[in-house]
Parts: sequence; C-alpha cells; structure tokens
Amino acid sequence: MPKYILSLDQGTTSSRAVLFDDKQKIVASSQKEFSQIYPNDGWVEQDPVEIYSSQVAVMSEAVAHSGVSAENIAAIGITNQRETTIVWEKSTGKPVYNAIVWQCRRTAGIIEKLVADGLTDKIRRTTGLIPDAYFSGSKIAWILDNVDGARSMAETGELLFGTVDTWLVWKLTQGKVHVTDYTNASRTMLFDIHNLDWDDELLRALNIPRSMLPKVCSSSEIYGYTDVQGVDVPIAGIAGDQQAALFGQCCFDKGDVKNTYGTGCFLLMNTGADAFDSKSGLITTIAASAKGRPSYALEGSVFSAGSVVQWLRDDMRLIDESSEIERIAAKVPNCDGVYFVPAFTGLGSPYWDMYARGCIVGITRSTKREHIIRAALESIAFQSYDLISAIENDTGITITELRADGGASVNNLLMQFQADISGKAVCRPSESESTALGATFLAGLSVGVWRSTEELKALWRKEATFSPQMSESERIALLKGWERAVGRSLDWAER
Repeated sequence: MPKYILSLDQGTTSSRAVLFDDKQKIVASSQKEFSQIYPNDGWVEQDPVEIYSSQVAVMSEAVAHSGVSAENIAAIGITNQRETTIVWEKSTGKPVYNAIVWQCRRTAGIIEKLVADGLTDKIRRTTGLIPDAYFSGSKIAWILDNVDGARSMAETGELLFGTVDTWLVWKLTQGKVHVTDYTNASRTMLFDIHNLDWDDELLRALNIPRSMLPKVCSSSEIYGYTDVQGVDVPIAGIAGDQQAALFGQCCFDKGDVKNTYGTGCFLLMNTGADAFDSKSGLITTIAASAKGRPSYALEGSVFSAGSVVQWLRDDMRLIDESSEIERIAAKVPNCDGVYFVPAFTGLGSPYWDMYARGCIVGITRSTKREHIIRAALESIAFQSYDLISAIENDTGITITELRADGGASVNNLLMQFQADISGKAVCRPSESESTALGATFLAGLSVGVWRSTEELKALWRKEATFSPQMSESERIALLKGWERAVGRSLDWAER
C-alpha cells in the first residue's frame, strides 16, 4: 500500500495543498488566493484568519479530490512565507492585528534606531542577518507599540507570536502546540543561529517578552497531530519556503544552489557546517536538515519578482493573464534599451535599501507595451544575477548549475535569459513544486516513508536545461545598463 504525504504550502499570495505519493508524484492539489491589504505606502498586511481558513479549505479539497483515505496519509509537512508576523491572544486565538507581511517596510524607523544604537554588528554576528524591516523582530515590536493594550498583555504572558508556520500548527492542533523550526526562527532577527536559542540582548533591544516566542525545533520531527477526516495525522515537517525549496531540489551538499522564482526571488547556496559571514550583502541563514544539528546557507533575497507580473496584470492591466507574459514579451527581440527596476517595497540583497522605489528608464517614443513587459520579465533575471555574483564573491565557489523552481520557472524565455545574463546553466526539475516537495521530504523522513536523503536524490530528475547563448560583449553591456538603472531607484522615498 503506497504512503502519502500532505504538503501545506502557505505562500505570500495563495494557500496551496499538495498530496504526494512515496514516489514524489502529485496525486492531488488545490490552491486558493487570499486578500492582500495595503493600508499605506510600503505597508503590506494579510488577515491571519483568512490565511488559516484558505489553508484548511485547500487541504480538505486536495484530500477529497484525491480519493485517498486519511488513514493512508503518513504525515503533514508545512512550508510557509517567512518573516510574516502574527500576534494573537493565547486564551482566545484571536489575532490582535493583521499579519504584517515580510514585504512591509513600516518598521524602517525601528531598524534605524537599532543601527543608531550600535547593534548592527551584534545582529550580524548573532542572527546572520542585517538590520532590516524585512525580518520579524521589528514587526513584533511595532504591534506591541501600536496596538492598544498589546504591550501590557504581552508582558503578562497573554500574547503569542508566530511566523505563519507557528500560526498554522497552533490552529491545526487546537492551540496545543506553539512551535517553529530552526529555518523560520532564523528569519526573525531574534534567534542566535550558532547557539540555537532566542537572544536575550536582542529581545531587550526590541522590548519583546520571551514568553511570546515559540519553542524552536528541528525541521523534521513530529510536533503534534491534527484531524483529517476523523484521523489524527502527525504534523512532521516544517521549513520556511526557501529552505524547503533548497531541500526539495535535493541540494543536500555544500555548494549546491537553487533559485526560487515566486512572489520574490530567493537564491540559496548550501554551505554545510560553515556559516559564512557575507561581505557582499547576503545573509546567513539556517538550512533545513533531516536530523541532528542544522546546516547553513547563504541567501540572497529579491523582494519583487512574480509580484511584478501580478502588478502588470492587476494594476497596470498590460496583460490579462499571468500566463500571457512570455508570449507578449517574445514579440520583441529585446527591450530596446528599457530597464525596469521593481523596487516596489525597497531593494533586498545585495543593496538593502529600504527607501529604494521602482522605476522604468530608457523609454523613448518608439517604446511599446511589449518592451515594458519584456523589461519587467528580464528584471527578475537581472536581480537574480546580482545574487549569483554576490554568492560567488563570498564563498569563492564558482556556480556551474543553477536549479530553478517556483511559478515563473515554467517561463522558457525567462529561464533562457537567466542563463544568458548569468553565464550559468539553468536546470529545471521535472517536478517544479520544489517548495511543497521539500516539506514533503522533511515530513516523510520523520515518519519513515523515506530512509535517507540518498534515497530522495535517486528519485530527482531534470526536465530541462538552459545553456548560455548570449555573447559576452552583449551580456556585459546589458549588465552595465542594469547597474545604471538600479542607481536611479536607490534612496528615492522620503525618510
């Protein structure tokens, strides 16, 4: 009798559930978009109740459509948008405020104070991160400081904090389990990634009570149980979405690299037992591991990638469907000198400019809709090139193959341009659901569906490889233009 793993993939714009069998094949899946809330310039929120209800709905739909009995579901794995911050009442489960999303820049002032107080080196050494509004710590502080009564409730132990994984597990276990895993904890700017514990000095600096914080566990163990069609199914794997994708791409060895093309773009290199101190604007984070002490990764983060396509579709109405972008962009051979820098909520690695804003430059009277659409698409590859260059500078390791996944990785035009502009082979796996697959692997290893990572490697397959075809002179010219365009977007918003 085959065994099945149910993967809950809670992303930035949608909740998904994917049911895999023990051969890594998708049996059923379901997806539901949920609301994005933009109260002010640079602010991004979501409704925690809608996050949970959408996730439960797709979980039920996937199981129902699969025809698989819940008794044959060996475990549930969870992967989630990271850094997004939820604070709720311990006694009622009621959120005290909307979820503050990882993209939100409202806490830039809090970060500036940490820097002014001389905490930059402390944060870097302890957490592997840099002081930035991207991470959870300043978002917790903002909620406590700006929601009536929240500070006093937190100090008396009445409030709980969690990233989205913690919120889902707490709800799925009826409030019995308050946990996170190493990968998500490492994104809070509060966690010592070397000693594997919350850091009291950083908690004091942001005035966050330790009692709010979840227990931190490995990425592959049984945390608790939830009811699926009357059956108690173990929740047995947790990893933040990018670490889950690294694991799902079978990047188990030092030097293995993946890039996920989702709402944002995230390039991770497995660095094994070595926690590299980046000199190139990258961050050090904890990678998902099956057993024992976790390994580390270097990560570069692009805030706006797939969200650029969403913006073209929903706000500018230059396309009707996201799937159209490749066909329309291919109508022109190049961007005719147009560059698009999608710094909607600032720029992440390697620039880390909270005040950068988006711009389109190089427009002339001959610029067409197709040029702007193609420039938006190419901006994803340009931003990823910046990360590739930074990782090679930090590690001294030359990347020869980039494993690609995420929704936009199905775009052949983007993948070919990524190979051309980076000068690297880009490999797309036969199973593009690497994030959900990573959570599946972690849960399956925990309950014995698979015995080792070597067994997982043996099942991994390539679907396509894109090799560089662009001349070196053209590549260099395009990169120089991109560098000039980024310069126009930096430090634009008012402080």
